[in-house]
Amino acid sequence: MAATAAVTAVIMARDEPDGPPDPSKPLIAGWKTVVNPKHGTSFDVPPDWEVLSPDVFSGHADDKDPDKILIGHTAPARYKSEWCSIDSNGDGTVSDFPLGSVGTKGAEGAKDTAEVAEKNAPTWVYAAYTQPDKSVVKWDKPVAYTTKYGVEGTYVKARSQGAAQPNRCAGDGQSIVFGFKNAQGAFVAWNFYGRTGVPGAIPDSLIMRILTTVRLTPTSPTPTPTP
Repeated sequence: MAATAAVTAVIMARDEPDGPPDPSKPLIAGWKTVVNPKHGTSFDVPPDWEVLSPDVFSGHADDKDPDKILIGHTAPARYKSEWCSIDSNGDGTVSDFPLGSVGTKGAEGAKDTAEVAEKNAPTWVYAAYTQPDKSVVKWDKPVAYTTKYGVEGTYVKARSQGAAQPNRCAGDGQSIVFGFKNAQGAFVAWNFYGRTGVPGAIPDSLIMRILTTVRLTPTSPTPTPTP
């Protein structure tokens, strides 16, 4: 089981773009910019989120086979990264679970942006919150979407309803995945996942506001694994 959400930020300036955006600078005043040079994307998060290095890989493994990665992304940003900490299997190692996380991953082999979103959104919820039960994962139909910076694609929202709670950190969660193409024409996915039904859970309005800031940037090879 893994984890992840956010606080409503006060926006002090315009959200609207004015000419080509600088990918390294936030488009919402006071927010932070997350740049993923591997996949050629950037987006902004509120100031109380933690932005990790672009070469950081964050993902979730199969509970029955820790060497098997079910899903993950690079250049992540997290909200309350130590929201819940627990030694879930009693081996003496304490794991930290955030309220929410966002990042970008590749989607090689997809036929369109709808497939990117519809394949990945339920997988995030399953991998992070409901293993080994897939039956409690539900998701909506793909929705065509264009960010404020002209990135066209498709998003899907997924959620769990009735996830098991074997420990105090476990419970239901949700995800939103936006599938699109980067400037090189490769399919990529912007991913959010986070806990639901708990105090401070990230509201949909804030998740979608972060999504509005997604834009394309130049890509550059990095030594990170391809999630």
